Amino acid sequence: MENTTGNSTHYKPVYSANRGFRNTLRRVFFIEKLHNVTGIVLLSLAAVLIAFVVSAGGIVGGILFIMAVAIFPILYCIVMRPEFGMLVLIVMAFLLFVIAQLGVEGPIGTMMDALQLLLILGMLIKMKKENIKSPFKSPITMVIIMWLVYNVLECVNPEASSRLAWLYTVRTTAVVTFCYFVFTYNIRSVKYIRLVFWVWLVLCFIGAAYGFKQEYIGFNQHELAYLAQPGIADLLFIDGHWRKFSIFSDPVAFAYNMSMAIIFVICAVTMKMSLWKKVGLLILAGVCFDSMLFSGTRGANVLVPAALVLFAILKFNKRILLFACFAGFIMVVLIFIPTSNPNLQRFQTAFRPNNDASYNLRKMNQKRIQPYIVAHPLGGGLGATGVWGVRFAPNSYLAHFPPDSGYIRVAVEEGWIGLLVFCLFMFVVIKTGIDNFYKIKDPELKTYCLAATLIVFAYNLANFPQEALVQFPSNIMFYFWAALINITLKLDIEKEKEKAKALEPVVIAA
Repeated sequence: MENTTGNSTHYKPVYSANRGFRNTLRRVFFIEKLHNVTGIVLLSLAAVLIAFVVSAGGIVGGILFIMAVAIFPILYCIVMRPEFGMLVLIVMAFLLFVIAQLGVEGPIGTMMDALQLLLILGMLIKMKKENIKSPFKSPITMVIIMWLVYNVLECVNPEASSRLAWLYTVRTTAVVTFCYFVFTYNIRSVKYIRLVFWVWLVLCFIGAAYGFKQEYIGFNQHELAYLAQPGIADLLFIDGHWRKFSIFSDPVAFAYNMSMAIIFVICAVTMKMSLWKKVGLLILAGVCFDSMLFSGTRGANVLVPAALVLFAILKFNKRILLFACFAGFIMVVLIFIPTSNPNLQRFQTAFRPNNDASYNLRKMNQKRIQPYIVAHPLGGGLGATGVWGVRFAPNSYLAHFPPDSGYIRVAVEEGWIGLLVFCLFMFVVIKTGIDNFYKIKDPELKTYCLAATLIVFAYNLANFPQEALVQFPSNIMFYFWAALINITLKLDIEKEKEKAKALEPVVIAA
């Protein structure tokens, strides 16, 4: 008994000390939030340490140090807090090439793959916890799975020149496609959709503003080094004027992302909102349009007018008709007005393609490759053209063929069967968007569905003159818009159920 009593009195102070220490940590970090002497000391030491690391390793060293400290909490939040992870994915997709410019070496593309895989892991964990078996019932889901399966089956294509080219290509294709499921499963509120839109619009504004910086101030040191590389001037220096690419990988990605922001704003301003918000959105659209011209990407100039036509058809009324007529008049003036501005001149040539030498060259290349497409129903294999074709099968027929079009690339690499599957994919997404637009009753969700449908439609058109869906952030955002078509209908159905439930008569027990 004495020993037992002695042991209990021996451990009791230790237990109390541990409990007191935990309480102190909770008070210092979570209640007072380092607004105390301990916080001053710790933050001062951290500042000194960061300053030392930056002085020794430069800005890259400082960034790597901060990432090393924050990496595990960030990884946990990405997996377990998908709302945070999806925003990180979108921001990283926009800033990927800015990070590369800062001199951060390493496989940045692989880092994006890892981020997407973490989100997929988080989705699977959440599905396991919630015991949800099939949350993706939709025609869009069916065609996406069909497209995924077809790309995987391309590994046994007997005409493929390299299996490694297939491996490198399908890795990015499959992982990016799974973003559709991540967005569809994890986006569950209108409030979060609004947050994503504001983050996306801020990123678009940053891209537009940086385009103005490149146009009127000039390129920075990293950009000048890139422009000095062999062959770059042939692509980006047109008629004595450099095409701008802003924070994106190339002028095409820059222009297409500006176009999508303009299309979204056109839809958004039809909603009920304060006047200052509408004015702000219209100013943003004007900035994006002006900045888009700096890219010199003619294909982007057609997207907004084409989207406006579908917009007028789907949302037809007297006011929309007047708006469409006014927008059409402005467009005609811009197309035919005499000008010496090189950006506006290039914009005008988009509507006269037969007078453009580069367009005629693309038509000739497409005509030349048609017999090959007809003779190879499965194509030449994923990755047969472009960088991977040159790297893994440099002597093949397709290695040095410039597809210059997302549709031509699909037809060449995956055959006319693959082209049919891809066209079916695009058709079903757009048709589902139109169907859902007419089914949705909530005005806000209806507008979001309309914007998503128009943007997918615009990407569909953009994929003909250029490869619109291969670069960040367009590939991520495309699957976000495709997912949003389903999400808006699901949220609207839930909202209607809540209204019906609220209107049910209350039964009072006797």
